[in-house]
Amino acid sequence: MHMRLWCILNVFLLLQAINCEFKAFRTSLFHQELDISLSKQFLEMKGKYLVAVILLVGTLSVGMCSNGWIRAHATYYGVNDSPASLGGACGYDNPYHAGFGAHTAALSGALFKSGESCGGCYQVRCDFPADPKWCLRGAAVTVTATNFCPSNNNNGWCNLPRHHFDMSSPAFFRIARRGNEGIVPVFYRRVGCKRRGGVRFTMRGQGNFNMVMISNVGGGGSVRAVAVRGSNGKTWLQMTRNWGANWQSSGDLRGQRLSFRVTLIDRKTLTFLNVVPSSWWFGQTFSSRGRQFV
Repeated sequence: MHMRLWCILNVFLLLQAINCEFKAFRTSLFHQELDISLSKQFLEMKGKYLVAVILLVGTLSVGMCSNGWIRAHATYYGVNDSPASLGGACGYDNPYHAGFGAHTAALSGALFKSGESCGGCYQVRCDFPADPKWCLRGAAVTVTATNFCPSNNNNGWCNLPRHHFDMSSPAFFRIARRGNEGIVPVFYRRVGCKRRGGVRFTMRGQGNFNMVMISNVGGGGSVRAVAVRGSNGKTWLQMTRNWGANWQSSGDLRGQRLSFRVTLIDRKTLTFLNVVPSSWWFGQTFSSRGRQFV
């Protein structure tokens, strides 16, 4: 709230500055002949202030003057969510097994970014002054991005460029009153993820097609890049995002101990040596045993 008042005050002061400059310019008309250079100078001055005002007003409109909080909207899906239904487009088969629990959300395209945000954490609070009927005063919840809220052709809330959270019902009702099946205004900000235990690597694929799903990632939460190294080689192989939190390699890694080098969205990198034993098989999950991003 203090940041918004500060921004509004700056807009007011800039408008006052424009008004003062205009009065000075108008007074000069009574004391000297208006020439082309004076007119050009005033227009340049006026344009400079107007650009600043437009930038500040635009910032206010998207909620960027609220100490890092950004305006968005939120809905919820499913009254009786089963764990298997919450994994969604990121590929987490079960958010509980992935270490996320029930507080998850599907993100609109502007936030989901083709899966780059999977595993990221967002603190969301309801905008009580804007909707006191349904918002809980002062309540906030941290959700993990596990799904994608698709756009539609009917000006939907998940359409670009809107920022929207379609939250699990347990998360939604931490910030909104029960009985509301509509939509509420919210503020959100990206926060660090706090996880228990180590980073988890779930082996997927078949035959010589090797893929790993990485979950329970702390810190930045969202994985930016992954490299793998088998015990039969000395070279790190760069993996590519197959979809969501699933990364694939170009080599056949069966029968080898596997090490992973993981880089997050904030560019922090950890190396997990021999985290997967040579006896691994598809469908198994292995943990880094406490080695974690913070």
